[in-house]
Amino acid sequence: MPDSQGTPVTKGVHHVGLTVPDVEATAAFFTGVLNMKEVARRPAYPAIFVSDGSIMLTLWQAEAPATAVAFDRRCNVGLHHLALAVADTVALDALFVTLEATPGVVVEFAPEQMGTNPLQHMICAIPGGVRVEFVAPDPA
Repeated sequence: MPDSQGTPVTKGVHHVGLTVPDVEATAAFFTGVLNMKEVARRPAYPAIFVSDGSIMLTLWQAEAPATAVAFDRRCNVGLHHLALAVADTVALDALFVTLEATPGVVVEFAPEQMGTNPLQHMICAIPGGVRVEFVAPDPA
């Protein structure tokens, strides 16, 4: 219950759960390309948990990936995209080069200014189709 001072009840993101068509391939993307660490597995789900030390992602295996309906960001209710912070624009540019060369990744747009904010961002679809945005502070 919120207190009378209006202090938020929540304290940030604990984890985000993503259902994916290939849990092993998606975990390999997060650990191999983004250098996250695998922190746990639950074969009975099946699920793999990965973390960058700030956020944990729970990657759930879709039960029937061949017949699963892909998310359409304009038509479905649910996660539109996952936005992850990177250190700076140098790291964002380097990540863009890596992502362009990563099989199964579809870059939606290269790093660009985020409106009038002092930020740059880019979005891609990772293997399996989940959209991920990467955001960096732009000192310029």
